Amino acid sequence: MRPDRDRDRDPGGRPRNARPRDGLGRPLDRAGAGDASGGVLGEDRIPDDLSLAGPDAARLADELLRAGRPFHAHEVLEASWKNGPAGERDLWQGLAQVAVGLTHAHRGNARGAVALLSRGVQRVRAYQASEGGDRPYGIDLAAFLAATDDLAARIDRDGLAGIPADDLRPGLIVAED
Repeated sequence: MRPDRDRDRDPGGRPRNARPRDGLGRPLDRAGAGDASGGVLGEDRIPDDLSLAGPDAARLADELLRAGRPFHAHEVLEASWKNGPAGERDLWQGLAQVAVGLTHAHRGNARGAVALLSRGVQRVRAYQASEGGDRPYGIDLAAFLAATDDLAARIDRDGLAGIPADDLRPGLIVAED
C-alpha cells in the first residue's frame, strides 16, 4: 500500500483520521493544506475519543448545527451513539444521520440529503416508539422531526436552490421561554 494511502491509527491500532478537513468535512489534500509557516490549515476537528454526557452532547450538536457545521455535529452525535447507553442508540444514530443529510445539503447533494434526512427521521422515530421520550436532553423531537420531514420533502420536490440557508441550520434544543 502506498504511504499516502495508509490510514492514521491510534496507539491501539484503531483507525483514526487526522487529515485536515474543510468546514463541511471534506478532506483536504495533506500536501496542499499547509499555511506559510508549514502548519496545516483546516477546521478544528472533533476529537476521535470524544465522550460527553447526553445533555452536553445535545447542546454541542445544537450549537454546531445552528452555526452551519453539520459535519462536526455529526461527529459529536456519532460519538454519543457509539459511547452512550444502548437504549439511546437509535436516538443518537438517527440524529447523526440527519446531520449527515444536512451536510449533503450544504454540499449541494440533494439526493443524498433527502435519503439521509429521511433515514435519520425513521431511526429517531424508532427511538420514540421504544423509549417513549419526546424531549430527551431538551431536544424537542416532535418539532425537530417535523421540520426535518418538511425539509426533506421540499428538497425532494424543489431541489436545493430555493431552500433558505436558515432551514439548513436547524436547532435541536428549543429555547425555554
